[in-house]
Amino acid sequence: MATPETTVVHLLRHGEVDNPQGILYGRLPGFQLSALGREMAVAVTAHLAARDLVHVASSPLERAIETAQPIADSHGLGIHVDGRLIEAGNFFEGRVVGASLGALLEPRSLSRLVDPFTPSWGEAYAAIAARMYAAVADVRDAARGHEALVVSHQLPIWTLRCRLEGRRLWHDPRKRQCSLASLTSLHYLGNELTSIVYTEPAAHLQHLASRKAGA
Repeated sequence: MATPETTVVHLLRHGEVDNPQGILYGRLPGFQLSALGREMAVAVTAHLAARDLVHVASSPLERAIETAQPIADSHGLGIHVDGRLIEAGNFFEGRVVGASLGALLEPRSLSRLVDPFTPSWGEAYAAIAARMYAAVADVRDAARGHEALVVSHQLPIWTLRCRLEGRRLWHDPRKRQCSLASLTSLHYLGNELTSIVYTEPAAHLQHLASRKAGA
């Protein structure tokens, strides 16, 4: 009987975005990596240089593709753009949501804040988990016996991790373990998930990171 293949799928959150106004950019186009974000992508490229990457997939948003590009180039790979890896939809997208909470307290916004468990202000956690799970399963199949990279966003990555670890999907955003340019690596034996390993290849750059509205 054949031994199941060992496959690793690395989930990478993109690097820092150029966003001096602190806009919750969500799925808006035009938000690209800052100079520091590009340094973060280079740091991850070096970290993964010796890994057996055979497949790279990315969210269609610019910041994700820009993070994926140097890694794909270093392995001689193209980037498979997958809409299922996109950032979560959010009613407050395009607004500045800072410490004052002004955008949240506008009368038109209050009805969006009634249910933090679904949540009522954006794409349902269950929907995020389902699309990410399906996308990662396809990437795992494409990289059987090797390693693959998936570049996505904080909330989708963390929501998938919660599902895989059997946790509730609703959570305190401040407690997500998914910093900029971090890797959440899923280790499989055949189709069975055997472990999840979290690393921060760009940790030495984190203290330089500025405002990180969006994800």
